[in-house]
Amino acid sequence: MNERTTALVTGANKGIGYEIAAGLGALGWRVGVGARDEKRRESAVERLRADGVDAFGVPLDVTDDASATTAARLIEEQAGRLDVLVNNAAIAGDMPQLPSRIDPATVRTVVETNVIGVIRVTNAMLPLLRRSASPRIVNMSSSVGSLARQSGPAADETAGPVAVAYAPSKTFLNAVTLQYVRELSGTNILINVGCPGYVATDLNGFRGFRTPEQGAAIAIKLATLPDGGPTGQFFDDSGVVPW
Repeated sequence: MNERTTALVTGANKGIGYEIAAGLGALGWRVGVGARDEKRRESAVERLRADGVDAFGVPLDVTDDASATTAARLIEEQAGRLDVLVNNAAIAGDMPQLPSRIDPATVRTVVETNVIGVIRVTNAMLPLLRRSASPRIVNMSSSVGSLARQSGPAADETAGPVAVAYAPSKTFLNAVTLQYVRELSGTNILINVGCPGYVATDLNGFRGFRTPEQGAAIAIKLATLPDGGPTGQFFDDSGVVPW
């Protein structure tokens, strides 16, 4: 078994996911670059390796059961176990997303990636995570999924635009995370949710004001929590985010 810490980052070929992979690689970790597009995945691996990161490509479509199973098999062959899983892959869906006008197919597509995809990949990787001495799962969510921030008079300032597919998908993801926390209570697996902030990526048409490097910081922090650290919590750079 490879004794180096091994991480898998989904959606790691660009944006926040790429910077998470770069940040974990800078710690001397081995990093699996999970992505479905072969050219983008291999390009990301090449760039990471050029910067000294021990990176390897992991073909992974989070919406496909067989793909997740094959990815787990590849990581087992490469490292024998998995120490950290960062569920970063996500889509926003077609905009605008007013609830009175939304095509239900858009909601279904977003949930398939942002929620069911996380369940699918997590379940495929759990046997490998259980082999780690200090396993961590980081689910990348968003403060727009906070019901506390979605409600009340300040909602327009704290929860972004009305988006009935994307925002509730993150609320759903937050709830799913807590179910994993409950099931895995008593194990050494720490599971937390991270919000990267409003980062300029193609998901929002590069309208965000934070850089991908800044957005990646919370994931790196949660991926490197010490044994006995928090679990079942929702964080951004400023601290705990209300559910």
